[in-house]
Amino acid sequence: MEKARRAMFFLLLLIADFSVAQDTAGEADEFHVGVILDLGSLVGKVARTSVLLAAQDFYTVHRNYSTKLVLHVVDSAGSDVQAASAAIELLESYKVQAIIGPQKSSEAVFISNIGNVTQVPIISFTATSPSLTYNSMPYFVRATLDDSTQVKSIAALVQACGWREVVAVYEDTDYGRGILPYLTDALQEIDVRVPYRSAIPSSATNETIMQELGVLIAMQTRVFIVHMSSIMASLIFTKAKEVGMMNKGFAWITTNGVANIIDSLNPSVIEAMEGVLGVRCHVPRSQELDNLSIRWNRMYQQDNPYESPFNKLSIVGLWGYDTIWAIAHAAEKVGISSARDKQPWPTKSSTCLESMVISTNGPELLSVIVQNKFRGLSGEFDLTDRQQLKVSVFQIINVVERGWREIGFWTVNGLLRKLKRDYSKKTGQASMLDLNPVIWPGESTEIPMGWEIPRVGKKLRVGVCSSEFTEFIKTYKDPITNATTASGLSIDIFEEAVKRLHRPLSYEYLEFDTADAPISGSYNDFVYQVYLQKYEIAVADITIRSNRSLYVDFTAPYTESGVGMIVPVKENVNTDMWLFLKPLSTEMWFGSIVCFLYTGVVVWLLEHLIGNEHVHVPFSLKQLAITIFSIFEES
Repeated sequence: MEKARRAMFFLLLLIADFSVAQDTAGEADEFHVGVILDLGSLVGKVARTSVLLAAQDFYTVHRNYSTKLVLHVVDSAGSDVQAASAAIELLESYKVQAIIGPQKSSEAVFISNIGNVTQVPIISFTATSPSLTYNSMPYFVRATLDDSTQVKSIAALVQACGWREVVAVYEDTDYGRGILPYLTDALQEIDVRVPYRSAIPSSATNETIMQELGVLIAMQTRVFIVHMSSIMASLIFTKAKEVGMMNKGFAWITTNGVANIIDSLNPSVIEAMEGVLGVRCHVPRSQELDNLSIRWNRMYQQDNPYESPFNKLSIVGLWGYDTIWAIAHAAEKVGISSARDKQPWPTKSSTCLESMVISTNGPELLSVIVQNKFRGLSGEFDLTDRQQLKVSVFQIINVVERGWREIGFWTVNGLLRKLKRDYSKKTGQASMLDLNPVIWPGESTEIPMGWEIPRVGKKLRVGVCSSEFTEFIKTYKDPITNATTASGLSIDIFEEAVKRLHRPLSYEYLEFDTADAPISGSYNDFVYQVYLQKYEIAVADITIRSNRSLYVDFTAPYTESGVGMIVPVKENVNTDMWLFLKPLSTEMWFGSIVCFLYTGVVVWLLEHLIGNEHVHVPFSLKQLAITIFSIFEES
């Protein structure tokens, strides 16, 4: 009995030891990673849920991994200084081996400089400014597309609509300014001008925005390309609707910064944006993506119980999700052992930065991250060039009825309605016909012209000048109202041209007084007023001269120049029937006949000597014909 008890105890001890050993073997080494996000912003909240869910899903699939990511999420509060301070705290307190974020491009510059010194990789899936390059920031990796990749799709859309001028409305930050050189170059390639750039400060108040919209509505251009954060864009479109800039005749295009998260915007903002076009990254639908969206929505509501239920998983969240998987794979390959051995960071002054140390496995971790290629939920995840490779497809959307609908895609082959069909490359307005119908602002189905004489502000100033020839132009100024009226051929032509415009033109006549100056001199002065911008247009019987062409451009002349050619005319034309003999003189005709007869005699004689049977018979008409034929044959 005693032996049986000892055997049972020994068996239980073995089972306990085995369980402890199994638990010890199941404990994975912690790989600390910092996450810096603006948790007060929509993008920050979406990204936080995505990275946390990605870590859960990864280790649910890879239970046997010896390493495990431990995410430390901190709030940057949208401040560059706060983001840099958070990065230092993560490095000091948690000894993080990598930092995910930072959310803003300006924050990425601060934190990447710290990463360069400590050799800690900085991976951002939200900083999209093209100015961020690994040449100056070797430990910075962009796990998203930079903004320059979308400019060709925007330019193709502008060209398809036939617009010649656009206004860039952007946030006055590193993010907003970064796209401008690339956007301007893309538009210049299709001969589209950017006459004005509207820079909106990130701290702009409602009053500041209303003042800037007043400047825009006073311009002739009616096409606006908006590149700013979702918070600023929401304010812009809400105020634009209040001042009537979302009515018929206006056109708005948003970049993917807003279009990518259009589903998560406030319904009142989406309603104000009705008619807006947007360019966004295209992610094909899949069953795996639908399943992730369901779990993401559940987790987001748990983390943000007081947030709007309209927030949805976007491409930004998918980039964050795939980034976590890439870092988790890299952490498993690099391991933890070398990460625990760090060297102090030498400093010349005594500061809190003395406690920061250089990561010994940072270069190896960076190398593994950029070499990790896989098919993620956002598409092909490839960081070979230290940034996500350029996508070849952008989705064009149209905001309608408190939502959006797809109107087509942009690829290297141009604008397409469907991706599955094989289209030939088309450009210009012909490509617009391949897209689904667009509902423009004001519920219009017609493509806006892109310009309009503003209803507010000054009228077009048309200078007129009385002429000695009143049939051309005659002016009259009302002494009471001081209004100028004009009549004559020149005025009739000008007003007929105005009627043929697609939009009404508001103008007023301004008389140029020529009473105190000679006519010739006064016309030079009159033309010069256009150069001085006193008038936008000058209408009169103005002669086009070289000295005047130095200052203004003239239209094509609408009267005959008066230049003609004078040639002598002979009335005594010879109508004799023998007129055909005139080209040769009498002597030439006589000489020609003699030569002809001489040739005939010689031919006849030669034929007679050789015994031609036709020649030895009595002379007849037949012989004459043969002789003539022989003459032409010999000649």
